[in-house]
Amino acid sequence: MSSGIREENGQFKVEASLEFCNKTVARQEVLVQKNVSSDIFFYDESGEKEISESPARGKTPVAARTGENRENDYFESYESKLEHSVVVSSERLELSKSIKRELKRVTYLTLKKATGKELPWGMLTGIRPTKIVHEMIEKGHEKSRILEKLTQYFEVSGEKSRLAYNIALVEKPILDKSEKDKVGIYIGIPFCPTRCLYCSFTSNPISRYKDYVTLYLEALSREIEMVGHLLKDLSLKAQTIYMGGGTPTSINSEQLMELLAKTEDVFCDGSLEEFTLEAGRPDSIDGSKLNVVKNSKVTRISINPQSMNKETLNVIGRSHAPEDIIKTFWLAREKGFQNINMDIIAGLPGEDLEMFHNTLDEIEKLNPESLTVHTMSIKRASRLNEYLDDYELGKSELVSGMVDAAREAASKMGMHPYYLYRQKKILGNLENTGYCKPGFECLYNVHIMEEKQTIIALGAGGVTKVVFPEENRIERVFNVKSVEEYVQRVDEMVERKKKLLNQLR
Repeated sequence: MSSGIREENGQFKVEASLEFCNKTVARQEVLVQKNVSSDIFFYDESGEKEISESPARGKTPVAARTGENRENDYFESYESKLEHSVVVSSERLELSKSIKRELKRVTYLTLKKATGKELPWGMLTGIRPTKIVHEMIEKGHEKSRILEKLTQYFEVSGEKSRLAYNIALVEKPILDKSEKDKVGIYIGIPFCPTRCLYCSFTSNPISRYKDYVTLYLEALSREIEMVGHLLKDLSLKAQTIYMGGGTPTSINSEQLMELLAKTEDVFCDGSLEEFTLEAGRPDSIDGSKLNVVKNSKVTRISINPQSMNKETLNVIGRSHAPEDIIKTFWLAREKGFQNINMDIIAGLPGEDLEMFHNTLDEIEKLNPESLTVHTMSIKRASRLNEYLDDYELGKSELVSGMVDAAREAASKMGMHPYYLYRQKKILGNLENTGYCKPGFECLYNVHIMEEKQTIIALGAGGVTKVVFPEENRIERVFNVKSVEEYVQRVDEMVERKKKLLNQLR
């Protein structure tokens, strides 16, 4: 597969071709009518700007980048040739968004032509496809124009185009209410009863880390206090809190009570609208812990079965049965919890459509306020990826049928989709979708996905995202993943945040 860009008479020709046995089997090319050369800035090896237009014939830039919002300092590899064409090479060049999109489009069209296959999300490869819809809504485009752009240009299927559009409509009022002085808070507890087969999160079996739990919680409490002081200095307030992991309820009742009390003392004032706790694993929840949570300011909990099939739970490394999930759910209802989310996964190893329907049937009987349907993705740091050949994963058609069945089940429970995101190596090139009953949208989920609000992450492995809306810029600060390192370096983690957050002044 080769692709490139050639400048001809002030226009850019973006082309891609697929070769097999030294023969071209498919080829596509598109002319970019808009002159976007002024969007490209060339840099020397030190990073200093050299020129701000296309290079002279024969000159090869060392690197280039645009002034657009970028989450990472990432450069794709290209090289400028005598004809100003651009091909994959060792030189580093990041093209403007317009040209990059055309390059992706012709590459997708070439592969589509060669294989006869179409992907549900077309040429889109990003995590957040709804961002494109929000951009078009902000520009005043009507629904018909947005759907046409998604299907005709981005090659997204009609079903997925409507899904993205409908979710954007649900998200828009939430995003419009976002205030400059409001932030989201994420607090991570990196411990679980056991590590699931597919998991790549910062999570450690609590039985092996007992000696570190107290030390970790002490360090986390310190970070909470220091970040609280920082927010006061910056006149920022928490709109949402999300306590995840890992499994926060894997710590004991007393530890959980102290953590919730500290969190409330520091972050919970009149501005807080939502507090989610990932109760997650039913084997980590009991009546005592539910009482602790109920007496706190938590407004939403998650009880996540992933599957309601015993054989699947054994395969993925869960030490509980479907009956435990049902028992825990009704215990939470008895304690007065009226906003419960449940997570399931489509495409788990060895599951067929009948087994997935069984999971959906059991969820319908429980009737939670929200349901998050994940599509199985093969994560680099997971045990599944390490031993991939040992497991049978569902084919695209099967997993697509599961996702369709989940959508129908959610609709039967009176739910609508309210957020979605995609991941690398996701089966069937599909998506993860959150469904909820009206009025039960998780504000934190919407904000973390659409990246319109600063999210401050505390704990090992936390990733803080600071949003600078006027500059259309997002900057990240990473906490160390290792529990041991976090305990030793927590002050450093706060200093990292402080340097970046001070730019919001």
